[in-house]
Amino acid sequence: MIQVHNLHKFYDDFHVLNAVDLQVQAGEIISIVGASGAGKTTLLQILGTLDKPAKKEDTTIIINGIKILELSKKELAAFRNENIGFIFQFHQLLPEFTALENVCIPGFIKGTPKNQLEKRALELLSFLGLKDRANHKPSAMSGGEQQRVAVARALINNPPVILADEPSGNLDSESADNLHQLFFKLREEFGQTFVIVTHNRELADMADRKLTMVDGAIV
Repeated sequence: MIQVHNLHKFYDDFHVLNAVDLQVQAGEIISIVGASGAGKTTLLQILGTLDKPAKKEDTTIIINGIKILELSKKELAAFRNENIGFIFQFHQLLPEFTALENVCIPGFIKGTPKNQLEKRALELLSFLGLKDRANHKPSAMSGGEQQRVAVARALINNPPVILADEPSGNLDSESADNLHQLFFKLREEFGQTFVIVTHNRELADMADRKLTMVDGAIV
């Protein structure tokens, strides 16, 4: 599902990513751990096409069979919206919209008809135990509920890959445990591939594979 070869990234003279190679199988859940500054989030941003690697002749990034470094800016935006779901530490819900409306946003961007989109969004919210919260705005929901809305938003376009950056870092322990279990339930139900950057040891150890980054490289 994900194939990365010889990935480099520089910020001025700082070598953030150093010859990273990575392969992730379809339906696999991997965790990436390491000290702050090791390059974890930068790697995730490049996998999510939110940032670009340094130009190297033999650098390749293939996601779901697509060589993403060969895509135009417009093609990349369409690829990102349809193939990658993002879950961040801070849910980044739009406060003026309801849970249902927040979940629907990526689908509106894709051009999915409203009736079809809202039906899918309600199915996801119901699956995540939030059916009764569909018309509530984020301010009326707990942190755990808001994060589950963010998960539903990440799933709305049925992306094959979910990228999560410290997804439980802003939650209390009970909500964090529930979210961790949810990832595995989602994998069983929808077959998504998960790449999770985390400092949470329990979540990292639950993954199919745990990768450690040190000084911009996977060791």
